[in-house]
Amino acid sequence: MSGVRHLWIARHAEANSDESGLSAAGEEQARLLGERLSAVPFAAIGHSPLPRAVRTAAIVAEHLPGVPVQAADELDDRFPADDPVASAAMIARFTGPAEVERHELVITHAFQVAWFVRDALETPESRWRDVIPANTGLTVIRYFPRGRTRVIVFNDLSHLPPALRWTGSPPELRL
Repeated sequence: MSGVRHLWIARHAEANSDESGLSAAGEEQARLLGERLSAVPFAAIGHSPLPRAVRTAAIVAEHLPGVPVQAADELDDRFPADDPVASAAMIARFTGPAEVERHELVITHAFQVAWFVRDALETPESRWRDVIPANTGLTVIRYFPRGRTRVIVFNDLSHLPPALRWTGSPPELRL
């Protein structure tokens, strides 16, 4: 593998109360995320099969015409430490260097975002719960040839106005 993989990871937008879709705020968060990402040359969008991630991916994809969108069971909302086979499959599928330079977008859940970051930083598995991304918080990890990995940004919310930031985070962070 001689190319850099740029893995762009976003937690889904704010869900409605029964998690069957997105709230009005979530719809706007997803739209703004799509606008933010519209200039990135993505090769693919992968997303969790759960409705809140499916809807977020659909809205974001409206701003990325021609980019293939595909559900990925590995991105389901489960405790990564409780299902090591699924967690290993997620890491194997979406991380590591690429054949050629490649930008990929993953829209998933807080637990999976945390697991990707924990893996990239090579921290103990017990530390994944210490990472709490907000809804549509953007994380970018680069996987270089010869195994070097860099977390470039975590939980960037600059695409959101203050009123839409920090949803999905502990109440004390909602400013």
